[in-house]
Amino acid sequence: MNFPLTFKGLSMAAALAASVAIPMAPASAETPKDTFVIARNTADAITLDPAESFEFTGGRIIANIYERLFFFEPGDLTKLVGGIAGSYEFSEDGKKITVKLKSGLTFHSGNPVTAADVAYSLGRAVKLDKTPAFIIKQIGWTAENVDEAVKAIDDTTVEINVLADMSPALVLNLLSSSVASIVDMKEVEAHAVDGDMGYAWLKDHSAGSGAYKLKSWKANELVMLEAFDKFRYGEPPMKRVVIRHVAEPSAQRLLLEKGDVDAAMELTSDQLKGLEGNADVAAKSYPKGYLMYIATNMEHPILSKPKVRDALHYVVDYKGMVGSILDGQYKIHQNFWPSGMWAAATEAPYSYDLDKAKALLAEAGVEEGTKITIDTLNKSPFKEVAQNVQAALGKIGIESEIILSDGKTLWPKYRARKHELIIARWGPDYSDPHSNADAFAHNPDNRFEAKLTGKLTWRNAWDAKGLTELTNEAAAASDPAKREELYAKLQKMVREDSPFTIMFQAIGTFGQRSNVDGFVNGVTSDQAYYWTVTK
Repeated sequence: MNFPLTFKGLSMAAALAASVAIPMAPASAETPKDTFVIARNTADAITLDPAESFEFTGGRIIANIYERLFFFEPGDLTKLVGGIAGSYEFSEDGKKITVKLKSGLTFHSGNPVTAADVAYSLGRAVKLDKTPAFIIKQIGWTAENVDEAVKAIDDTTVEINVLADMSPALVLNLLSSSVASIVDMKEVEAHAVDGDMGYAWLKDHSAGSGAYKLKSWKANELVMLEAFDKFRYGEPPMKRVVIRHVAEPSAQRLLLEKGDVDAAMELTSDQLKGLEGNADVAAKSYPKGYLMYIATNMEHPILSKPKVRDALHYVVDYKGMVGSILDGQYKIHQNFWPSGMWAAATEAPYSYDLDKAKALLAEAGVEEGTKITIDTLNKSPFKEVAQNVQAALGKIGIESEIILSDGKTLWPKYRARKHELIIARWGPDYSDPHSNADAFAHNPDNRFEAKLTGKLTWRNAWDAKGLTELTNEAAAASDPAKREELYAKLQKMVREDSPFTIMFQAIGTFGQRSNVDGFVNGVTSDQAYYWTVTK
């Protein structure tokens, strides 16, 4: 059967104004009419190469620079449609997809978007084998077989072979992830060094066909994007997007109220409430899939004990934090798949109970005065949550030291298994429950040498026996009802016995100038659309 991809077309306005330089003086009254300026903490940005980027800031930027075969468009974030794919057809056995590309698409360089670029891009991600590569390697692709698995039949036709037992719906969702972004093969190879497929160059350059191209990136300072006039929906109204690195929420609010930025992405609940009564600004919210969780390194002699891990469920003051430091920004959620998404479990059986936690520690033989470290991000609200957990642990006899780091330091440490207890965040890479099941409940090789850094199970040295096999079964099931049943079982198993204490789900909130419209944000970290913004 042939399933044409359709979507709601978005009318894109013509260019609003001639090019205007970005005023960097601190007392700017307002931003230029054709420029969208965002304040956010960008310290987690390590690279803008879609084959490597696995951080929140990078994901949002990449989504506006690159296209994919399949995409969740801002007109309807619940519907997977064609990005550069015009139609697709599965073989009867579900093992082959023939994709026809839309015609007339071009890269920022002027090169046409072809099937060869698709094959190159997917193959490049697999061969480089950086952290997010595991997402599409689940399809059964390896560096040795991907060139045969993904082939350009002609300039506009791609043949994709599925080499693993996998639901067709899951395959399409995998191909909508950031790591499956399509890069300009000719442009990337023109900057390759010693056969690196442009790896060094693409960290801070771009070679996409999306609404914007990367103009410049100065780490921990700003990212500047420039509109692409041959984007498939036409030139975006905002000729430039500037993302300013502003670490402190209080500074973000000040810039927003002064008119120096159009959106402030990390305001606290008190700061958002403080915007009330100011007609020039408004608080905005959107559904968000980020989870905040505690994880324990299973190589730790004490934190790996089942009763100690169970005790951690009861040291979290869920209601207290949601009613204070997390007010309006997070809600209680204790399962690995975010609520509001298909197959999400909503049970929340754990509550703050230090007596129960202390009893569990005693049963585990943990001595009073035991010392551990807590790693987390050096930003709100993570450091405040860590302080809350630290205080609770102290009351039951565990002394803890909080180590605050920016993302560039914390994530490599976590991926190297050098933590003891960590308070971190996780968001889906694509809109299928397998996205988080693969991270929280799947670990086919727990050896350190395996380097399965994209899996939270592996990072915490947990072999996930029994759950790994169940996750494979859920991924392969073609019956939606059966898949839903299996994911419910997996969420319960992880909730009850794993290294993870899942605590909260984020509520997306930000401050925005009242003259801004059309800034669409969605559940996953890469659903942030700059090309729909108008003023």
